[in-house]
Amino acid sequence: MSDLYARHKAVLPDWLALYYADPLEITHGEGRHVWDADGKKYLDFFGGILTTMTAHALPEVTKAVSEQAGRIIHTSTLYLDRPMVELAERIAQLSGIPDARVFFTTSGTEANDTALLLATTYRQSNQILAMRNSYHGRSFSAVGITGNKGWSPTSLSPLQTLYVHGGVRTRGPYAELSDAEFIAACVADLEDLLGHVRAPAALIAEPIQGVGGFTAPPDGLYAAFREVLQERGILWIADEVQTGWGRTGDHFWGWQAHGQNGPPDMLTFAKGIGNGMSIGGVVARAEVMNCLDSNSISTFGGSPVTMAAGNANLTYLLEHDLQGNARRVGGMLIERLRAISAQLPGVREIRGRGLMIGIELVKPGTDEADPDAAAAVLEAAREEGLLIGKGGGHNTSVLRIAPPLSLTVAEAEEGATILERALRLIP
Repeated sequence: MSDLYARHKAVLPDWLALYYADPLEITHGEGRHVWDADGKKYLDFFGGILTTMTAHALPEVTKAVSEQAGRIIHTSTLYLDRPMVELAERIAQLSGIPDARVFFTTSGTEANDTALLLATTYRQSNQILAMRNSYHGRSFSAVGITGNKGWSPTSLSPLQTLYVHGGVRTRGPYAELSDAEFIAACVADLEDLLGHVRAPAALIAEPIQGVGGFTAPPDGLYAAFREVLQERGILWIADEVQTGWGRTGDHFWGWQAHGQNGPPDMLTFAKGIGNGMSIGGVVARAEVMNCLDSNSISTFGGSPVTMAAGNANLTYLLEHDLQGNARRVGGMLIERLRAISAQLPGVREIRGRGLMIGIELVKPGTDEADPDAAAAVLEAAREEGLLIGKGGGHNTSVLRIAPPLSLTVAEAEEGATILERALRLIP
């Protein structure tokens, strides 16, 4: 055990998860690579949990942060904040939500917490619809609507949560149906559920479930849900903390794969927009955002330094068409991994979109999750200089691939080659 690991264990909670049997200290990064305290170089296929969206040590972002910090670091939302207004204007326009208002927070958890506050106040209801296998953060309210028991340590909640079918396409009672039949069955289930309860405030859903193992419904499911919800005045919250900013390649926001009946009433965002700086937020229709009748501020949300980073990062993302790069390089990487997995009985499925890819592992010859295999592949990839993530619903047996969106074809091929060797070690 390293000295730093011993010190970590002595002062931090036991439930604060660390990857690897010998935890890694990352000291610096550049582009799509990071280095540990021993000087070993790694290709980063996880980006600090999908947060380093463009690149490590991106000069445009570090310059913006440094220049803003040299002027003033903090003022709070009690004062006009030019970088915050500028970023809010851009996000409101990009969101697709009409008459949009933006509230900045410091994390995705806090963003979802705020969205729940808005929805329950606007609708005067404490009932929330959430998806099975979902994850929405670690605050008391966010844990209470998380449909993944591995990340929900308590059933106590200020909210009554009702879980809906549909977030996982290839498992569960509707897995064998066609896409159209799957959507119809999930809609019928939602309608049946709504016939038994008082009017819920909102449905909150990740277009692609992140911690749940990058699972997703067929395109159009949430559009079909929205038709049912709109008839009853129930709001739709799209949790875009992991799917936003072009990561899926095909769309800038994950909700756009389900946009036939219009945009969500609210979307929440975080992670990638700050490229490592602490930025989260909520976009909502003005009518919903302005429903609170009490004063509120955000001490650290909308900080001049983090807003400067967000503006610079968003500019780089758009000017370099990183969404298009995610579509092209991600599509190639998915096909490469599918070709590899065709020869491996322990790989149940390669799924994903753009640079958001899941590799689900099972015990060969069964449909049983294999978390030991996932842990072993994580370790083997690290030994060869590749960092990946893991997740999954019933058991943590999905490898999560989510590199910075500037990933090159050569780096994608290098990572796929390391993954192939690591996967072949599975008994």
